[in-house]
Amino acid sequence: MGKIVSILVVLAVLIGFLFVVGKNRMPTTDDLPSTTEVPADVLAHIQSKANLIVVDSPVPLGNITSPIVVRGKARGTWYFEASFPIDIVNWDGLIIGQGHAEAQGDWMTEEFVPFIGTIEFTEPAIQGELGKRGTIIFRKDNPSGLAEHDDALEIPITFGD
Repeated sequence: MGKIVSILVVLAVLIGFLFVVGKNRMPTTDDLPSTTEVPADVLAHIQSKANLIVVDSPVPLGNITSPIVVRGKARGTWYFEASFPIDIVNWDGLIIGQGHAEAQGDWMTEEFVPFIGTIEFTEPAIQGELGKRGTIIFRKDNPSGLAEHDDALEIPITFGD
């Protein structure tokens, strides 16, 4: 019974994701993470931010190498001066790369605006499965510095080919 409920929750999250993505383009199978690999809590986190930011690349748990090109769309309110910061951290949270995404259109809107960014990072010395894990953190730009204006989307990734 619990397994059926878990499957239904994952399907509901994916349908919601498709609804948000489908507003601007038809999704492809490359847009969707594999439900057999991506934990439900990660999918829930991604879905909880889908009305603010949608990352097309990289996909959750995708393999990345340096430099990484990130693409997606974010509401204009996610940007400040047409950009927002991105951090790449290793498995224990150490920042190994920083950069920013640039708006590919007029960012002074509340609508979605496409973004692209290239981030170089120091690939960790991979030692076992933990060493291959990391996270890309897409941070809402917050020039005020006030905590109540902070927000972020975290996408788990793996390092290597």
